[in-house]
Amino acid sequence: MTSPGELERTLRSQLRGEVDFGAAARALTTMDASNYRRVPAGVVAPRDAGDVAAALRICADAGFPVVPRGGGTSIAGQATGVGVVLDLTRHMNALVSVDPAARTAVVQPGLVLDRLRDAVRPYGLAFGPDPSTHARCTLGGMIGNNACGAHSVAWGTTADNVTELAVTAYGGSSYRLGTGWAGAPGGLRELVAGNLAVLRTGLAGGFSRRISGYGGLDALLPERGVGVARAFCGSEGTLGVVTEAVVRLVEAPRAPVLAVLGYADESAAADAAAGLLGAGPLTVEGMARDLVPGAAAAGPLPRGDAWLFVEMRDEGAARSLVRGADAVDSLLVTDPAGQRALWRIREDAAGTATRTPDGGMAWPGWEDCAVPPARLGAYLREFRALLAAHGLRGTPYGHFGEGCVHVRIDFDLVTPAGIARFRSFSGELADLVVSHGGSLSGEHGDGQARAELLPRMYGPEVIALFGAYKDVWDPSGGMNPGMLVRPARLDENLRFAALPPGGGELSEGVARCVGVAKCRTTEVGGPGVMCPSYRATGEELHSTRGRARLLHEMLAGEVVTDGWRSREVAEALDLCLSCKGCRSDCPVGVDMAAYKAEFLHHHWSGRIRPPAHYLLGGLPRLLRTVALLRAAAPLNAAARRLPPPGLTRDRPLPPLARTPFTRWWRSRAGESRPQGPGATAVTLWPDTFTEYLSPHTGRAAVRVLEAAGLEVTVPRGPVCCGLTYVSTGRLDRARTVLRRTLTRLEGAPDRPVVVLEPSCAAALRTDLPALLPDDPRAHRLAAAVRTFAEALEQYAPHWRPPRLDRPVAGQTHCHQHAVLGDAADRRLRERAGLTGELSGGCCGLAGNFGFEPGHHAVSVACAREQLLPSLDAARDSGPAILADGFSCRTQIAQLSPYRAHHLAELLADGLPIEGPADSP
Repeated sequence: MTSPGELERTLRSQLRGEVDFGAAARALTTMDASNYRRVPAGVVAPRDAGDVAAALRICADAGFPVVPRGGGTSIAGQATGVGVVLDLTRHMNALVSVDPAARTAVVQPGLVLDRLRDAVRPYGLAFGPDPSTHARCTLGGMIGNNACGAHSVAWGTTADNVTELAVTAYGGSSYRLGTGWAGAPGGLRELVAGNLAVLRTGLAGGFSRRISGYGGLDALLPERGVGVARAFCGSEGTLGVVTEAVVRLVEAPRAPVLAVLGYADESAAADAAAGLLGAGPLTVEGMARDLVPGAAAAGPLPRGDAWLFVEMRDEGAARSLVRGADAVDSLLVTDPAGQRALWRIREDAAGTATRTPDGGMAWPGWEDCAVPPARLGAYLREFRALLAAHGLRGTPYGHFGEGCVHVRIDFDLVTPAGIARFRSFSGELADLVVSHGGSLSGEHGDGQARAELLPRMYGPEVIALFGAYKDVWDPSGGMNPGMLVRPARLDENLRFAALPPGGGELSEGVARCVGVAKCRTTEVGGPGVMCPSYRATGEELHSTRGRARLLHEMLAGEVVTDGWRSREVAEALDLCLSCKGCRSDCPVGVDMAAYKAEFLHHHWSGRIRPPAHYLLGGLPRLLRTVALLRAAAPLNAAARRLPPPGLTRDRPLPPLARTPFTRWWRSRAGESRPQGPGATAVTLWPDTFTEYLSPHTGRAAVRVLEAAGLEVTVPRGPVCCGLTYVSTGRLDRARTVLRRTLTRLEGAPDRPVVVLEPSCAAALRTDLPALLPDDPRAHRLAAAVRTFAEALEQYAPHWRPPRLDRPVAGQTHCHQHAVLGDAADRRLRERAGLTGELSGGCCGLAGNFGFEPGHHAVSVACAREQLLPSLDAARDSGPAILADGFSCRTQIAQLSPYRAHHLAELLADGLPIEGPADSP
């Protein structure tokens, strides 16, 4: 038998694309977005259709199965495999052509849906199917799963929008599929001719979301036009590999209007959905209050405990729909910005569904069952009862107009008892779906999660026909075995089984990554941050999901075998900027910055670390020594000539201030502005960056806080949040530093602690209590931390900031976005007359990251994605450049002609030269 090593060598010798059988490549593809895990032998990134044919021929000769993979967002396990994984996203991702007149496009399988949509939007066209993963799912994956999305009410499934497919089968044979038997594999026509009765009766009574199994086989009937390409859709990589597709485009509505209808409860909304279909909606989406944050439910949504989001082509149609709907309340939105805000509530519900009300995890597996829309209300009532009977929790939502329900359920997929309950519940739920005339899968495919249960939905003759259909295409059984036909059990290959018991917080954290791959989006704009290094490199290795997968396999010890010393994990985490964007942007709150810190802590334990860990990781102590020696000037001069060893030579070090902030503070003793009786006292935190690198920011903050009527104090001894030690994985040192800080601050946490540097404020709020969980002082200090804007809003609510009345541009700090929030900052800017939005993304410098060797290119790429273009776009309006983070200001200064300021500096510049700003 051919060994994996021999197969790898043969593939390398005959393919133009990459062939990688290494531990990292295998670890990155052990899982998709499901509960399942299968370890491949290797990964191939074919460069073209010729490479695909060669790979399929070589693997067939060697007896290795093959699974095609796109974005890896499948939720039923069908994008995992034990043989060779074909990564079709790296090279075969082109939009080959667009024909606006014919309303068609030719695409390669690795093309991300949003790239197609962006390309055809100027023609007033769109691709109808639009799954929620549109920013990272691929056309090949959509074809494999027969994906649908919110607009299938109007435009159907992927199968409804595919006209031709180029397919290569296991062994290397290629076919061109369309309508009619030309180009179909031998034996298919005869199979259909011999099973006409089964096709006409066994697949009868279908509805639009009957996606399960090879449910599109009835498209091969003569009266259905012999749609060979259509029948291939939804085969989940079990028949062959799509190398090119001709897809149909639809006319995009020019000014769609969103009607939000409120109902008394979920059942009422579900019962009403089918009655709206006659109005010709583009989409009918449903969700209940338990998926909506309280502020959103009390704000833009109409009254009710459940809502239908109904999109219509124009305002007249929308108003007519609202008049005819039996809703408790309604809201009609014509403004695109208002529509986006409401759709964001609906999209956020998908993230909320991954967590239970008490913070536990809910898992896929029964993500997208569908029933005929007229049966939806009754089905949901029985579904809720079934959950309760099994002691399970899940919150349904989804495409109510198509009867398709999304839900994640808090299964225990670790213990034998929990897995047994998962199995018994799955069987009962399958029976419930079938009793309502439904489909086990409504758009995501069956994979391993539901294929075992297909006999409950289809009779034995249909199941036998499915097997024969598979055998026509794949007689050797090499294409994605274990899926759809002759499937694995639904409780085998569970990904949690590989993790060691009692793995601690890191094990729980990486298991939390369900693989939805929001971190792989390349969409620009909005406030999001995750994942800057993936955006810069496009490599799965550098996505949050990729890093979580590698850590998962490190803990499992099967693929990545050297534990905390793993070079593969170290390489993946090396380009993690510790921006914390995943903490807020990831639907399940994966916190890669914390995982990186723990990994580095173990990885370098007992060993000499890289010089940057000592120089930059120990920055607070180093700069304190320089200040005590009053050596800032000579050190600045030396750094200009030659940067310290172990740091990059691609960027200069920021100069040290001659007078640290606290030295200035002590020099003005007795000069503080006298405040009236009862003035709130606040402690201004002298973080390392403000203290030694940007003391003018601290001086400006003192001036503003005192002008607002606050009594400002500053700690007498040196204090530190431990950030630089945490980011370099020196966790024991961080704990020592934090304990010393808490001792020096005795009594200070009784008053608000104002922290100017967002990264330090975030460290005090989150890292401090996590590192010292048993120290009550840590929790008191974390609770006392306020940002500059929060302090002014909470403790000087009647103070009027100076009116600056000018546009503003810049960036919200990553840690502020992820941990602190910027609502108070937005309100303060508005009161000061600072107009405009700050950019999202990451500046790319990220503390020590941008100064470490090998990071400069990624650091610059991050800045060039959103930050620098936003500054250039605002240039003509003469904006104030705002960046509260020292790293952000440094990056702007080094990569652009602009100089950025902290909000405290902008407000201080607007104050009168003498006396406080007027108060009401």
